[in-house]
Amino acid sequence: MLVVSDTSPILNLAIIGRLSLLNDQFGKIWIPNAVLDELRSQEDLPGSQEIRVSLQDGWLGVKKVQNYDQVKVLARELDRGEAEAIALALEMKAEWILVDEKEARRICKAFGLRVTGVLGILLRARAVGKIGSLAETIEELRVRAGFRVGKDILDEILKNAAGFNSQ
Repeated sequence: MLVVSDTSPILNLAIIGRLSLLNDQFGKIWIPNAVLDELRSQEDLPGSQEIRVSLQDGWLGVKKVQNYDQVKVLARELDRGEAEAIALALEMKAEWILVDEKEARRICKAFGLRVTGVLGILLRARAVGKIGSLAETIEELRVRAGFRVGKDILDEILKNAAGFNSQ
């Protein structure tokens, strides 16, 4: 399965020690050079060690974007990592793109890309028993990684998780 990721899903999951959920759900994940730069994996930051190990193990791979004209157009509305991730996903004809930011998700959907982010990844992980409490894991994201989620979205995610648990 071809999957491309922006910075946010990787970094947020690495900070809380859950980066392996990406490998569990998608296998290999591709990132463009701009995302690698944003991850700052060579620095001593929360999550950096887990990111370095994933790169060394090879399930997190780096691929250079070829269509820089597309990146330039996308970068008018998005940051460089998001722009390169979307361009790479389109070039690779990725089955999924992992992004969290609202505007980037909107643009991905306009291009016909299948999108999920940290919350979708956690929801699927909860459904198959890879994490315990979804609410506690999201709270850990908020506290340790500074992850922000609106109350309406959080309520919907927790409602969906309850639906999985009752099936």
